[in-house]
Amino acid sequence: MLASSPTYTIAWEKLPDDFVLPDDPVDNINQPALAAALTASLQLAGKLPEKALTPTNYGICVTINGKIVVKAPDWAYIPQITVARQDVVRSYTPQLQGEIPALVLEFLSDTDGGEYSVKETYPPGKFFFYEQILQVPNYGIFEPETGTLEQYRLGEARRYCLESANEQDRFWIPEMQLFLGVWQGERENRHGYWLRWWDEQGNLLLWGTERVEQERQRAELEHQRAEQEHQRAERLVAQLRAAGIEPEG
Repeated sequence: MLASSPTYTIAWEKLPDDFVLPDDPVDNINQPALAAALTASLQLAGKLPEKALTPTNYGICVTINGKIVVKAPDWAYIPQITVARQDVVRSYTPQLQGEIPALVLEFLSDTDGGEYSVKETYPPGKFFFYEQILQVPNYGIFEPETGTLEQYRLGEARRYCLESANEQDRFWIPEMQLFLGVWQGERENRHGYWLRWWDEQGNLLLWGTERVEQERQRAELEHQRAEQEHQRAERLVAQLRAAGIEPEG
């Protein structure tokens, strides 16, 4: 006898005011910094629409078969919310308050590897929840210690398929029109691997400190050009005077 596929009754309901959310600490001290860096470069590059939301360790809730399920991804990109930002309190309910996240990212830590859990029974695992319930089109699992990024894309069969990176080891996120990849360097006194954005032309979306440094280098280069031009003019004046010609002005 063949087992029938389970059916789920999904309701997009606001989290009740008396629902007690888990108050778990973040798994790793680096997670807040990794998440903040992703949002910061989007904002500076003008790639974060006014109605978009990038929750960090913030509950996304759905009612499945009459039971509330809340998952708090380490970082998510929601293209548009349809309510005022101040109305997204304590949690976010897709379909009721806005769109399904276009991208969810989980940062691996020393926990039990729940990011890969396909557990269907209550409470469902993260992988199953993002794939089958929310149907998030892009799901990434990042290992900060090794710099490994696994990127999954929801296929036509409503199943996640592990994607292959391009020649630059980056993954195209169609809903954001950006590449996501791994970069190694320093930010906020942390030297290691970070997730970064690149535009379609391959330009890295900079952080604020990088923009300041870029502007400093531009100003220094301009100063050097001006100094070289000044020295060239002085040499020309000296050559003219040596030839018995007094420069005008």
